[in-house]
Amino acid sequence: MPQKLTIGLSQSHTLSSLQSTLSALRETTLLAVEKGISILLFPEAYLGGYPRTCSFGAAVGARSDAGRDQFLEYFKSAVDLGDTPNGAGDDWLEGRLPVNKETGRRGDGTREFLENVARETGVFIVTGLVERAGGSLYCAAVYVDPKRGIVGKRRKVMPTGSERLVWAQGQPSTLKAVAATIKGVRVVMGCAICWENYMPLLRYSVYSQGVNLWLAPTADARDTWEPLMKTVACEGRCFVLSANQCVKRKDLPGWITGSGTAAGTRQGGQDLAAKATAAGTDLPNGNHGAAAGGRRLSMSTRTEENHEIAWRCKDAPIKESDTEASPLEPKSSYSSEDEQFVSIGGSCIVNPMGKTIAGPCWEQEQELLFAEVDFDDCDRGHLDFDAAGHYARPDAFKLTVDGLDLIPPP
Repeated sequence: MPQKLTIGLSQSHTLSSLQSTLSALRETTLLAVEKGISILLFPEAYLGGYPRTCSFGAAVGARSDAGRDQFLEYFKSAVDLGDTPNGAGDDWLEGRLPVNKETGRRGDGTREFLENVARETGVFIVTGLVERAGGSLYCAAVYVDPKRGIVGKRRKVMPTGSERLVWAQGQPSTLKAVAATIKGVRVVMGCAICWENYMPLLRYSVYSQGVNLWLAPTADARDTWEPLMKTVACEGRCFVLSANQCVKRKDLPGWITGSGTAAGTRQGGQDLAAKATAAGTDLPNGNHGAAAGGRRLSMSTRTEENHEIAWRCKDAPIKESDTEASPLEPKSSYSSEDEQFVSIGGSCIVNPMGKTIAGPCWEQEQELLFAEVDFDDCDRGHLDFDAAGHYARPDAFKLTVDGLDLIPPP
């Protein structure tokens, strides 16, 4: 029997509210049905949002009230799936935890919404999200089966850089692979979120479970990301879906940009900037760029990956050289900082031999990438390499993961 399926990803960005983003997810999934897509991936932190450029008012040894206000806004925008901070595992998956007597469920209804969309469309959905449990936030991803509902949830085990300020560390037991038979094709899925893909032992723990589809929701829009995805695909002899958001500054939340409704947060951010400028020093998140005459011409922010994003102030003159950009930098007009990209995407699909078969997609804010693939190609690739089998030398090397059995799912 042919082992072919159409798999895809959505390069889309978080909208102004959770409800709006959920509605967009549904519309995108309905579009995926028209394209014949059976498995669909959404980016890291798609639900809840990736707080790009936000410092949360923090420096080493200091936090600000304005930053705490920003965290409050972020916390409220996160998703409540009804799980516990330590992760209740199968009890949560199978609905054995106590429910709220008023609502008849646990959480805010997002779980039920995602399950309904998958059931309605017949599409297996995997989406990145920011999950709140107790008083902490987790960067997570959920697997949503059209027939069985949510069958797995990943929590990122190692947030990167400044993400550690607002995201807790997830449980390694959530690295458990998920198996599904879709249109007669058996697919074993594993998920590594963003820079987890740089962790060799984590990769091996997922390879060991016999995955043939690797899911990599990410926030990394650098041109170095695609080569990593090629390595993972070739190393794991699996197909790779990697989805990133493509975002302009105007689409960031108001509590980040200072245009939101929380007046105290806006004023606090303005005061901090004014004091730093007057003192001739950089802001904690790396903002700088005052002109010799005291007028600020630009402001820049460095991401966790030390990638600099420069914003032109509204009254700064535009030089012809400023409109020149490399192929991987924003090509939009520099006349308005709101139109500048803070993430340019880079979503892609890679086959088990390490060849990119769709993408990478740059500067497309709403894009659906998909390809028909033959999962027999994964086994064909094992002729000469099996990272967790004949090439692994299990007699010489061993790996243990807390709370996780490194065996393929039944």
